[in-house]
Amino acid sequence: MKRIMLTVATVAFASSAQAEGDADAGRKAFGKCKSCHQVVSPEGEVLIKGGRTGPNLYGVIGREAAATDFKYSKTFKALAETGVIWDETSLAEFVKDPRGYLKAQGTDGKTRMTFKLKKGGEDVAAFLASLSLAPEVTAEVEGDAAAAEEAAETN
Repeated sequence: MKRIMLTVATVAFASSAQAEGDADAGRKAFGKCKSCHQVVSPEGEVLIKGGRTGPNLYGVIGREAAATDFKYSKTFKALAETGVIWDETSLAEFVKDPRGYLKAQGTDGKTRMTFKLKKGGEDVAAFLASLSLAPEVTAEVEGDAAAAEEAAETN
C-alpha cells in the first residue's frame, strides 16, 4: 500500500495544555521580551520587531525545545533531549524563573536569559499562542490521494 503523509495545520489555542492567560495583557507584557526576542513568521513577516539575542518566538507554543535554527546553548540542547514541548503552562513557568525551570527539568540550569517575568508569564504565553499556528500535525493515511483528501476534510 502506498503511504501518504498528510499535513494539517491547527491553531495554537487548540493546544491541550493552556495556561489561563490574557493575550491582550500579554501583548503589553511582551514589550519586556522584545529587547532579546522577535516574532517573525516562516514567510518572513515581522509580527514583532525585536532583538536577536534570543530565538524567534513565532510558533513557540507547541514546539519542541531548541527546535529552530537558533544557536542554542548546551543547556537548551539538553532540555530538548528530555522531550519538552513548550505549551502555555511550561512557557509561563520558564519565564518566571528560567534557571529554576531548567534545573527542575534536569539540566544544569545555565541560560543567558537572566530576566525573570515575575508576573504576566501566562499572559505572554497566551499572546504568543495567538500570533502563530501550532506546529503542523502530521497524520499518516494509507491508500491513495482521495483517501488523503477525505482525511483532510475530516480534520
